[in-house]
Amino acid sequence: MAYLWIAMGAVVGAGARYFVSGYIAKASPPSFPYGTLVINITGSLLLGFFLVWTSERVLVDPRWRLLIAIGFCGSYTTFSSYAFETFALVEQGQWLLVGLNVIASNFLCLVSVLAGAALARWL
Repeated sequence: MAYLWIAMGAVVGAGARYFVSGYIAKASPPSFPYGTLVINITGSLLLGFFLVWTSERVLVDPRWRLLIAIGFCGSYTTFSSYAFETFALVEQGQWLLVGLNVIASNFLCLVSVLAGAALARWL
């Protein structure tokens, strides 16, 4: 039964990822993977908020953790895309963009997890 909860979250997360990345791709220049960066930041924010909120603030059915943390966030966030896009920038010799992508993704996603956790504790 746990797989069903994870799968339901994953379907929604994958759809959200496709929608958000498509929207960002249309609204930003193609030279930098802004869509992946936005998805990783928002997914990190959501995961940080949800895990702290449901661990420290409210008592929820454990299936919500399967649905949101593992299913939705697992399919919504795009670390594998981030890694491949960074590799592609390396292959193209775009060293400034490689550095920007690595620093921005790692720093901003960590800050987003911290912000999500702080928001959950503040509410």
